[in-house]
Amino acid sequence: MLVSLSGHQLLVFWVQFASLVALGRVLGLALRKIGQPSVIGELAAGLILGPSVFGQLWPAGFHWFLPDDHMQGAAIVAVSWVGAALLLVVTGFETDLALIARFRRATSAVAVGSLVVPFIGGLAVGYLLPESFHADRSPKVVFVLFIATALSISSLPVVAKILGEMRLLRRNFGQINLAAGMVNDALGWLLLGIISGLAASGSISLSSVAKTVGGMAVFLLGAFFVGRPVVDALLRRTRRSGSGSDGGLMVSMLTMLAFCVFGQAMGIEAVLGAFVAGILLGQSRFQHEGVRERIEGLTMSLFAPLFFATAGLRVDLSLLRDPVVLGWALVVIAVASVAKFGGAYLGARFARLSSRESLALGAGLNARGAMEVIIATVGLGMGVLNDASYTIIVLMAMVTSMAAPPTLRLAVRDFTGSDEEKARLDQEEKLSTNLIVKNRRLLLPSRGLPNSIVAAQILHLAWPTDAPVTVLSVGSDPVDMQAVLNVFDGRDHEVRQVPDRDAVAAILDESKLGFGAIGLGVMDTPKPGQLLSAVADDVVARSRLPMVVVRRARHLETPLPGFFTRCVVPVSGSRSSRAAQEIAGNLSARLGTELLLTHVITRGDAGDADRPGVSMLVAAQTYVGELGATSRTMLRHGRSVTDELLGLVRSEEADLVVVGASPRSLEERVYLGHMIEELLARCDATIVVVTVPDSDVTGELPKVQGT
Repeated sequence: MLVSLSGHQLLVFWVQFASLVALGRVLGLALRKIGQPSVIGELAAGLILGPSVFGQLWPAGFHWFLPDDHMQGAAIVAVSWVGAALLLVVTGFETDLALIARFRRATSAVAVGSLVVPFIGGLAVGYLLPESFHADRSPKVVFVLFIATALSISSLPVVAKILGEMRLLRRNFGQINLAAGMVNDALGWLLLGIISGLAASGSISLSSVAKTVGGMAVFLLGAFFVGRPVVDALLRRTRRSGSGSDGGLMVSMLTMLAFCVFGQAMGIEAVLGAFVAGILLGQSRFQHEGVRERIEGLTMSLFAPLFFATAGLRVDLSLLRDPVVLGWALVVIAVASVAKFGGAYLGARFARLSSRESLALGAGLNARGAMEVIIATVGLGMGVLNDASYTIIVLMAMVTSMAAPPTLRLAVRDFTGSDEEKARLDQEEKLSTNLIVKNRRLLLPSRGLPNSIVAAQILHLAWPTDAPVTVLSVGSDPVDMQAVLNVFDGRDHEVRQVPDRDAVAAILDESKLGFGAIGLGVMDTPKPGQLLSAVADDVVARSRLPMVVVRRARHLETPLPGFFTRCVVPVSGSRSSRAAQEIAGNLSARLGTELLLTHVITRGDAGDADRPGVSMLVAAQTYVGELGATSRTMLRHGRSVTDELLGLVRSEEADLVVVGASPRSLEERVYLGHMIEELLARCDATIVVVTVPDSDVTGELPKVQGT
């Protein structure tokens, strides 16, 4: 039976909600401005509105704000737990299992050191803490394990926030720091699940431990082997339906709630289910763009401040007036800080990292925050911790989180890293500003013919090696794709076959499943009335993704071209021209192909008309030079752009042309511009047409007026 809150209780609830969120956001933003993580300000909001400050300054007002009413307190705490679940979903999104595997040696050593050393220190502190810090309802061993877990776990959300705000996330030590933080969080939830099970059973026995570990194992196996395909199927369905990020958000929220239910039902904390749900949702290749940002925005602006402020609301700093409580608080903070820093540093040195990287890892992983607050909240709710021990753990989380940014800045000051690291960071910076060449999955429809193989070569050479590829075989009969797949050797790739009911519909339907671009090899000589081919014309006209359309060279003595030696790249100020420069520049960097960056002026009088063309060529040469390309610039004058480009191809013996285009609809067919149509008809070299659709929300191409 549902029991409604009274009008007064609802008023108090909304005042609590608004006050905690507002003050938490204000203090969080203020702390960020001075280089501290926002979680400190959010916890401080609870301290100010709790018994530590508000309760001392205005007891009557505090009693109205936080009355001795179990239903009143349960309402705001219940909503705050939604914030904890959302926060752990966001953390799961940030958990990259491939990242852990990439730095597995260093991650393993750092994670073990940063866990084992403080865990041992926590066991010692927990054992030595007086009985006055124990709650009455749990065995001492459970209390000791709670203290040890709280001291040993880093907080991934806080670590990630600090590294991100300091622009250190993509540094090598930042990646290892994040990966070790992921391991810390994962093992922390495992330990918390075991300890919570022990606390719930009320006794310590081999059978209770086995039951708890077994329940967690079943939950995790079910999540990854049953939950993962279900989540992928649901996200795939929403993509095909065209529901956009709204559908992805709905699936993500329902997944979080389902995993919370299953986790809680199996005796595991619901927030652990949310964490696992976040991992599966973040790893799914069918996740919608923007869903993570929408969840994170809602969480960080509303629910996370509420959760942390509510946690701070329970802290009573007046307890520190007791010299015993204050003394043990200082001991806990000291042991937690020294043991975590020392363990991470020793683990990093064991993995043969430099001393500066080891110091940075020790400083970064010392940040607690979310995990410790959640552990303390769980321990308080289960009757393992009392107010004094809860206050000490939350205070330790706040102090270590505040100490992390300044110590990390000191550790990495003037430290630029290795040459390999600097090269990787430069490459990532370039990719972040690209229009088309990114790390997203590529789609290559193919029948295994030579034109598809050349398209595969262009994609493989122009895109970074960690961008996966899906080769789509359209047709009912199996096609030999081995020649195409050989091109992608060393790159993550898959082959999917779809029926040839409607090739265009099949390609467009597949393209909805989270791809960054489509590659397409087209016929050497299309049929009358076609620009590229029957299928390619329709796909280019209807696709809302960038496309790389490749027509292989004519009159070849061999089925495929060799390495490209010289490439003509028409330069204009359009987005599609910039996209073409991206592809040509990356090809040149990989093959040594010389780029001929060309701008044609068709006006009779040169004079000032040359200036914009010269500026565009200089900008293009600077850009492709940053990509590692070799290039020359050519400013040409003539009545016909096409004639000038064809003349340049012949005189320079160019074997490749890469040109950008914005597709338009003209008289019921795709239109790429007169110049490109002429090049396709008259040029014998390999041509790559890069299209960047200028589509509106309906996905329809703009119309070209007239003929």
